[in-house]
Amino acid sequence: MAIEVKIRRGEPVERALRRLKKRLDREGVIRDVRAKRYFEKPCEVNRRKKKMAKFNNYLRLKRENR
Repeated sequence: MAIEVKIRRGEPVERALRRLKKRLDREGVIRDVRAKRYFEKPCEVNRRKKKMAKFNNYLRLKRENR
């Protein structure tokens, strides 16, 4: 999976780099790279997912009670 950003005529490189970063962020590439930087035990993965699910459920219930 190659992600390309073509520089338009007269466009600064900084703007093209910003578009590339946005596309990487949208596709979750940066998140995956950071998550796989170190090995995480399966029990730690499960613990983290349960913690995230609990927090998201808390937020959902909080929004419903308004």
